[in-house]
Amino acid sequence: MMGMADGKAMLTGLKVVDLTTVVFGPYCTHILAELGADVIKVEVPGSGDSFRWSGKAAATHGMAPAFMAINGSKQSIALDLKTAADLETMKKLLSDADVFVLNVRGKAAERLGLDYEAVKAIKPDIIYAHCVGFGQDGPYADLQAYDDVIQAASGTATLLPRVDGDPRARYLPSLIADKVAGLHGAHAVLAAIIHHMRTGEGQLVEIPMFEVFTNFMLLEHLGGLAFDPPNAPVGYFRQIDPDRQPFPTSDGYVSIVAYTDESWSRIFELLGNPGFLDQDAFATRKARGRNLPLLYREMARLTPGFTTADLVARCHAAQIPAQPVRDLADIMNDPHLAATGFFEAYEHPTEGRCFRMGHPVRFGVSLGGAGKVAPAIGEQSEEIRRSISG
Repeated sequence: MMGMADGKAMLTGLKVVDLTTVVFGPYCTHILAELGADVIKVEVPGSGDSFRWSGKAAATHGMAPAFMAINGSKQSIALDLKTAADLETMKKLLSDADVFVLNVRGKAAERLGLDYEAVKAIKPDIIYAHCVGFGQDGPYADLQAYDDVIQAASGTATLLPRVDGDPRARYLPSLIADKVAGLHGAHAVLAAIIHHMRTGEGQLVEIPMFEVFTNFMLLEHLGGLAFDPPNAPVGYFRQIDPDRQPFPTSDGYVSIVAYTDESWSRIFELLGNPGFLDQDAFATRKARGRNLPLLYREMARLTPGFTTADLVARCHAAQIPAQPVRDLADIMNDPHLAATGFFEAYEHPTEGRCFRMGHPVRFGVSLGGAGKVAPAIGEQSEEIRRSISG
C-alpha cells in the first residue's frame, strides 16, 4: 500500500485494477486516477468499454467525448477473461494491487474466480470495491441496473410530475444516479485506504447504486415520511414548487433566490414594486412562507421588464443570489470558468485538439494524475504485461 511521499501526488504509489464499464465504476476510478493513483483499466479486446461508443468521436471510433472525460489518466489493457491465459494475467495484476474496482455482477465474478474470497486469497489485504446495482443481501441482488432503472426505482422519475402537474413519469436528463454512485465509490475507497493504513487490513466494500441514489434523493425528499405517523407529504416543498423556476427577462431567463425572509423586501424594491409586501397575505414571516407561490408569481410578472444583465447586476448589488440561465451550448464562454481555468485545451495524439475539465476540487499539493489522455483499447497492454512478467 502507498506511503507518504513528499512532492508527489496524494495517491502516488496506489495501484488500482479497474474492471468497470460505462459511468458508475469508471467515474469512481477516474477520481482516483486524477488524484494520482495508477489505474489499470481492463477492457474486452476489440470492443472495449461500451461507453466508448456513447457519442461521436473526432477521429477514432471508440473515443466518444463522454468516455474520454471519465477515462483520462488511466492505462488500458485488453484481456479476454474467458481464456485461461488472460485470466491468469488478470490474477497477476491483482497480486500486487492495492484496490480492485469492479462492476461485474456477483455470480459472474464467482464464475470467473474473481469474487472477494478468491481475490483475497491472491492479495490478502486487497480493497475490493464492488460497484453493484442493488445490495447483495436483498431480493434485487442479481438484477441489472442502469441509470434509468435506478431513477425509476428510487422514485426520482416522479419528481417532475410533482412540479408541473404532467402525470407522466420522467427521468432527470442526466446520468445522475451513475455519477452520484461513482462519487460514493471514490470516497468509500479512500476511507478503506485510510483504514488499511491504520490497521493493515483490506476489506470488501459494496457500493449499491439503488441504495446510494435513494439515500441521496431522499435526504430532502423523504419529507413527512421521516415521522411515524407521517406529518406531511413526501417531497421537499421548495424543490417541487412549480413557481420556483427561472424567471423570464426581456432577453432570457434568470435565477433569483430569496433564501432568507429578509431578502424579500430588497427583491421587490429592486423589481420596482416595494408596496407588494404591504398586503395582509405577506404581513408576517409565516404568512410569506405560506404564500411563496404568490411571491414567485409576482416576481415572474415583473422580471420581463429587465434585461438579464441588468437584473443580475441589480441583484448582486442588493446582495441577492442570482445568475443568468446560461444555455448548455454556451457554457464554455462563462467568464468565471475561463478565469479559473476550468476548461483546458490539449492535443490528443489521435483526436487532435480537445478540451477537458480540470479536477473541480483544489488541493494544496499536486494532483499528479490530472492531464493525461484517455487510452485506446489495450493501448498499454504490452507494457503492462511486461511489467508483471517478472
